[in-house]
Amino acid sequence: MNVAILAFVIDTIIGDPRTKFHPVVLIGRLISLLERFYYRPEESDRRKFLSGSILVLIVLFLTYDVAAALLYLSYYIPWEWGQEIVAAFLLSFTISPQSLAKAGKGIYALLITGNLAEARKKVGWIVGRDTDKLDDSEIARATVETIAENTVDGIISPLFFFAIGGVSLAFLYRAANTMDSMIGYKNEKYLYFGRAAARLDDVLNYIPARLTGLLFVAAASLLGFDAGNALRMMRRDADKHPSPNGGYAEATVAGALHIRLGGINSYFGKKTFRAYMGEAIEATAPKHIMECIRMMYTATVLFLILVYAVLKFMGH
Repeated sequence: MNVAILAFVIDTIIGDPRTKFHPVVLIGRLISLLERFYYRPEESDRRKFLSGSILVLIVLFLTYDVAAALLYLSYYIPWEWGQEIVAAFLLSFTISPQSLAKAGKGIYALLITGNLAEARKKVGWIVGRDTDKLDDSEIARATVETIAENTVDGIISPLFFFAIGGVSLAFLYRAANTMDSMIGYKNEKYLYFGRAAARLDDVLNYIPARLTGLLFVAAASLLGFDAGNALRMMRRDADKHPSPNGGYAEATVAGALHIRLGGINSYFGKKTFRAYMGEAIEATAPKHIMECIRMMYTATVLFLILVYAVLKFMGH
């Protein structure tokens, strides 16, 4: 039985349960607890960086060890496939294809029924930018960007680290990514305290992001989108993204769907410009949300096949 495939099936059927006992929620609580203990605004920048680095090490150590302990306990399950099923359930907590698809489909449904106010509200749940004045096209753009970029850290990266180090390493990645989302900001508070978390997330996503770009090219070919343009836009525009990794997913999807991502975004009333990726052969529209979801699922299945083949080759 392949644990990664079973985890994907579990996520597809059950999704990400909303509970305070969800492992990622618990990791977030641990990060918040340690932040209250270690963050001191009066400290020097160097001390803040050291304190933030200690927080990172503690969270990684505890997350990895707890996941390993749960896997160890599963060895005492007396029935066949017990260990694999426990591992698959644990791994399913680290991936989120169903959540991404559900969010995208919900926004798509609101847009095609003309419920712009509710669509603005819902897209505000998945992006950090101001959404109260976005039109249909900008809502679609924000949704496609989020689904594309989160295919890396919400699906491919945890599966990549599972493939090379098992469930515990997948959880270590999820902890690192959660720290980045909570303290990895370049603002006055977190510029130094969260720097170790941000840099670690960049390093861990380096290979998976580029794999995701290639998987999106393959997905575009299978789905009848423009795979050649997807590859061309990835090579041309990926490095324009402010993140060293985010552009490999976004630029490739933009090329495949003949749309342009990036542009002007507003954060707390302040407008900023993010470099364009792709070419506006088509105006970004609600249909592109559904096409991006199809690409996300196809890329996921392709990577699961790759993981299965690699693990079989290695004798696992």
